[in-house]
Amino acid sequence: MDKRVAIVTGGNSGLGLATARKFCAEGVITYIIGRSEEKLDKAMAELGENARKRACDLSDLEKIPGLIADIAKEEGRIDVLVNNAGINMKKPFLEVTDMEFSNIILTNVQSVFAVSREVVKVMKEQGQGTIVNISSMAAQYGIPKVIAYSASKTAIEGMTRAMAVELAEMGIRVNCVAPGFIETPMSAKALNNDPERKNKVMSRTPMGKMGLPEDIGDTVYYLASAGAKYVTGVTIPVDGGNSIGF
Repeated sequence: MDKRVAIVTGGNSGLGLATARKFCAEGVITYIIGRSEEKLDKAMAELGENARKRACDLSDLEKIPGLIADIAKEEGRIDVLVNNAGINMKKPFLEVTDMEFSNIILTNVQSVFAVSREVVKVMKEQGQGTIVNISSMAAQYGIPKVIAYSASKTAIEGMTRAMAVELAEMGIRVNCVAPGFIETPMSAKALNNDPERKNKVMSRTPMGKMGLPEDIGDTVYYLASAGAKYVTGVTIPVDGGNSIGF
């Protein structure tokens, strides 16, 4: 292939930006999708010549087919999809409304399905492709006050396995990465303001430190590369051992 083309949803910030940075550095034409034009432009300035942008609110499901068709028409192919975009809400179980729960499922599950479906149409014609979904520690064990987020990420891991089995005959691999506690401005602020939670996180993380955004980008890139050509249907925790810590 003369080129490879990737899509990273939520690629304008955080772990998505770190993933897009890795793909761009490896010479992959990388489309970052986000809601904020300002964040997209800032990310584009950092990512360089291999980056492309598309502004879209993926919770508006009707816009997704046109978005993916536009990228496929422009590049002629889509080799990699990274389903990273997602939202969270920290709130006691009894205070979560039906609408709040539905909104998180819409963005974190339904939009992932819709984007994947449209991309798979392109990958099927090519006879190859790879999808990497992003899960969370919230799907590995119970975390209080994130019931909707936990439900959504557990669904993502189930979808990953089902997709992997059904799409394998089309030459499409589907895997998942479950980030642990990663050092970002948002996570640092949250943990520094909650010493009890920070101590709990560190005490059950055998490696005794938080991960870096590039740890996620490197793992996603591996799963999307030829080095993982016989790997499908797995969820890899990138968490310093947090999910198995005691």
